[in-house]
Amino acid sequence: MASPPTGTVTFLFTDIEGSTRLWEHDAPAMQAALARHDELLRLAIEEHGGYVFKTVGDAFCCAFPTAPDALEAALETQRGLLSSEWEDMGSLGVRMALHVGAAEERGGDYFGPSVNRVARLLATAYGGQVLLSLPTQELVRDRLPAGTNLRDLGEHRLKDLFRPERVYQLLAPELPVEFPPLRTLDAYRNNLPLQPTPLIGREKAIAEVCERLSRPEVRLLTLTGAGGTGKTRLGLQAAAELTEEFEDGVFFVSLAAVSDPELVVGAVAGTLGVKEAGGQPLLESLEDYLYEKHILLLVDNFEQVLEAAPVVSELLSAAPNLKVLATSRIPLRLYGEHEYTVPPLALPDPERPPPVERLTQYEAVRLFVERARAAKADFSVTNDNAPAVAEVCNRLDGLPLAIELAAARIKVLSPQKMLGRLGNRLKLLTGGARDLPERQRTLRSAIEWSHGLLEEDEQVLFARLSVFAGGRTLEAIEAICDAEGDFPVDVLDGLSSLVDKSLLQQKEGVGGEPRFVMLETIHEFAREKLQESGEAEELRRLHAGYFLALAEEAEPAVEGAQQAAWVERLEEEHDNMRAALSWSLGQGQNAELALRMGAALGEFWYLRGYFGEGRRWLEEALAKSGRTPKAARARALHRVSWLAFLQGDLDRAEEASEEGLGLEGVELFRTGGGDSTAADLQRMLGMVVGNRGELEQQTELLEDSLALSREAGSLRGMAASIFILGVTWRARGDFERATQLFEEALMMFRETGDQALIASVLTHQGFTFVLQGDLERATAASEEAAAMLREQKHRSYIADTLNNLGWAALLGGDSERAGALYAESTRLSLEIGDNLAASESLLGLACVAEARGEAERAARLFGACEALREARGTPPEPGERALQEPYLAAARSQLDEAVWQEAWAEGRAMKLEKAISYALEVEEAGG
Repeated sequence: MASPPTGTVTFLFTDIEGSTRLWEHDAPAMQAALARHDELLRLAIEEHGGYVFKTVGDAFCCAFPTAPDALEAALETQRGLLSSEWEDMGSLGVRMALHVGAAEERGGDYFGPSVNRVARLLATAYGGQVLLSLPTQELVRDRLPAGTNLRDLGEHRLKDLFRPERVYQLLAPELPVEFPPLRTLDAYRNNLPLQPTPLIGREKAIAEVCERLSRPEVRLLTLTGAGGTGKTRLGLQAAAELTEEFEDGVFFVSLAAVSDPELVVGAVAGTLGVKEAGGQPLLESLEDYLYEKHILLLVDNFEQVLEAAPVVSELLSAAPNLKVLATSRIPLRLYGEHEYTVPPLALPDPERPPPVERLTQYEAVRLFVERARAAKADFSVTNDNAPAVAEVCNRLDGLPLAIELAAARIKVLSPQKMLGRLGNRLKLLTGGARDLPERQRTLRSAIEWSHGLLEEDEQVLFARLSVFAGGRTLEAIEAICDAEGDFPVDVLDGLSSLVDKSLLQQKEGVGGEPRFVMLETIHEFAREKLQESGEAEELRRLHAGYFLALAEEAEPAVEGAQQAAWVERLEEEHDNMRAALSWSLGQGQNAELALRMGAALGEFWYLRGYFGEGRRWLEEALAKSGRTPKAARARALHRVSWLAFLQGDLDRAEEASEEGLGLEGVELFRTGGGDSTAADLQRMLGMVVGNRGELEQQTELLEDSLALSREAGSLRGMAASIFILGVTWRARGDFERATQLFEEALMMFRETGDQALIASVLTHQGFTFVLQGDLERATAASEEAAAMLREQKHRSYIADTLNNLGWAALLGGDSERAGALYAESTRLSLEIGDNLAASESLLGLACVAEARGEAERAARLFGACEALREARGTPPEPGERALQEPYLAAARSQLDEAVWQEAWAEGRAMKLEKAISYALEVEEAGG
């Protein structure tokens, strides 16, 4: 079988004309015919060195290293088809098209304009006909098969609206010669303008627009979207696809140069060649002309003459077979109008970028690459620049205009350098082609055009909305943008208008609540307008105050039965919280606000795994806030202590807890959930000393914290102290006492409704069962905990449940499953910065290595685990030491002592990241 050719490739596309009708007429006969058809095609393609890279139904998509080979395969297949007996089928008409060009080969498939071009050429042909593009003709004209010739069919406009293509037909004695005119744009009435570049992507959007316009009830469809989203190009392509559906024609009416609504009728009439006659008003003449016509009108740029929208209604009423496809940044607001919001181009997930070979499957990246190659022919996506290309496209919101303008800069800026300049998108994205309308030459001009369509009050609201980050709810907008309640227009009406005018998008937020978002390119422009207004600082102060109140309202809810809903809400508003923190610690100079907000968000940061980020905000707020106010400072110190503890920084955890306990009046302070702040700090300090093996002192501190929580009347606080006491007694070897305490804490947490802490207790119960050798109960408790945590999207503690399941699998003799579980736990721990859980996973992987007979690898990993524990000052629990001891001893017994000591020393020299990378090598290679 041939391998996929690369570089300049000759494409041969084929399909059976009228296959649907043939299947409906006689399915069994068609099935037999299709098998014969496929056999003939594959034999000819293989014989001439071709590669079949795709089949869709009866269609074949093939690639050949040379054009003469592709032509020979086409001719041989047609001869075979024509000489075959097709029983009741009569004949099988297969159309074929050949085109030569460069294309990107990826995973055995091909992508790029050349592939699209040959598909367009095939769509113009008839059964039994073989068509060649001019590039193909130039390569085969001197090497034609004996007895064949080429007929020049002239230049034709294909439906891709790109440059005309000179088309040739293969003539051979056995092949049919005469066919109807090609199914190109020239065969149908239209005035659709050719485009300077082929359309990239948009297949889904084109199909959706065409499907809607094909519905009998849809007479008026408006494509809406912000400037630069590609409304015009999408409309043109959809219109081109529909030329066969409208027997009297498809016509493009540009209103780009029309600013007077009175001139719209003239623009439509002029396009159709309708003139005033006998004193009859032009609109009536137009209605008379359209009355019996089956026509599609594509009316472009309607937003600047919206007052003329009723003309469209009048035309639709007068002409029952007329349909209108309009493009506008604002809906026409006519009865019976259907709206299609043009989406941005498809983008890769910035959190999980695909491998470089799959990057160009995303429309936005494909457009960037094609336009970059137009500016710099040797540009390609590499391992070095792929992340930057993907991020550039994401930062530009997938807007075609923005991406084209950015790609044009590739001659002087690499994608990496370009990324560094995107802080000011509007300055960078200039210099569009001179033959484009002025509003499309720069991104700023495109947005200015939309902004200019706003009423003065709408412009004020638009600017004020820029104070938000990542989205905004109606409640937040009213509280911040109309704080005094005296805004001249109803805020909801203003938002609806901005959505209509494509400067704002409405999406569904948490709980189905409407959420309003801005594309970042538009957001940057809005921020400029806010800065110019002189209201920026006051709006930022209001914004920070609102989100502080929201965070403090959420704090007790996050620790109770409403945890899931409130965590989701805080996640949705996290960017707004970040913006408020950034402002308050910067130009707002309000570290107290940041301190209070950080303390209120601490539990959320823990639950969603934002350990490092949360700690950074808190540390900065503590550093800038001085020594007051004491209550907020004590709560923030507790949060810092907890996050530092999770990161394995026990010294900072201890220092923060002791500072908090040293604050005057700390015993009177209360947390947002009503617990004693001192109890929180005592509990935290107990966890630190317990991790260092000081179990007596840990017990005393936890008993003190329990008494303080009881005095404060905090059920959750009491449960937390009892829970950690259970961990302490397990470490002291009293599993029975530990289990009793876990059951007591679990009952109390179930009463509070805190799902995360219920799962935490189950996790520790699971590990206790592991230590007791009860693998069935260990698995059940850990799986219940993991399911709860995943359902709540709590990223913390899942790693611990996976470690439990890893031990259960390993002790049960399934080292492969254990390795996979420990590896998953390790990756998650590393991702969220939970160094404690990561080191536990590492120990599990060391034991797995021994179980697999990899003694030297096990020695290195055991050495790394020992060094990491020593650096952190955290000895293992006695039970944990008992778990690992058999594996450590077995690994050591398999190696010469000198080899063991060398491998052990190599492991001890590894930093955590290096040790993890080494440990995961085998798991990522498949065990």
